[in-house]
Amino acid sequence: MLKRYQLRSDFRGFKKGSHFYLIAESEYIGIKEFVLRTKDLSTRIMISEREMEKYFIPLK
Repeated sequence: MLKRYQLRSDFRGFKKGSHFYLIAESEYIGIKEFVLRTKDLSTRIMISEREMEKYFIPLK
């Protein structure tokens, strides 16, 4: 099952409360990157670990 996240505040043109699926997570020499897709799977964004912590909250 894909992990789901919600935006805490507006980010890169997406509105607060938007839902995303975590598609991929990678780490290279201590730098983590995350690939998220919108709920309708139409848009993909790549974000850093810092952006993930600042703008996204996990949904249960």
